[in-house]
Amino acid sequence: MKHFGYCHCKAVQFEFEAPDELVAWDCNCSICLMKKNVHTIVPASAFHLTQGADVLTTYTFNTHTAKHQFCRICGVQPFYIPRSNPDGYAITIACIAPGTVKHFEIKKYDGQNWEAQYETADISKYSKALQS
Repeated sequence: MKHFGYCHCKAVQFEFEAPDELVAWDCNCSICLMKKNVHTIVPASAFHLTQGADVLTTYTFNTHTAKHQFCRICGVQPFYIPRSNPDGYAITIACIAPGTVKHFEIKKYDGQNWEAQYETADISKYSKALQS
């Protein structure tokens, strides 16, 4: 199913392919906790930026693996490349246009103990392409 999303001012817009029931991650790492960013993860091949590449700004820290992208006009981060899944995109669920997602299963991710959580969570599978 095709889903659509955007930042607050709609300067940044995107679409992605995913089921109509999604798993979303509620992480408590230093940045997600401050932003209250609950996100779903999709393979890079399922994501397409349709507008706004010219207004995106990227912030990195610590390992510099995650690429936190946000709109420089309104400041909203509609998606980013996560450290847990550098081969995919983490899409902020609040930035997904209403109407196509039937249900979100919210999973907790202990970002305060990132490495230990990564070893026990199944988060890395969400950026892998679905097999037909």
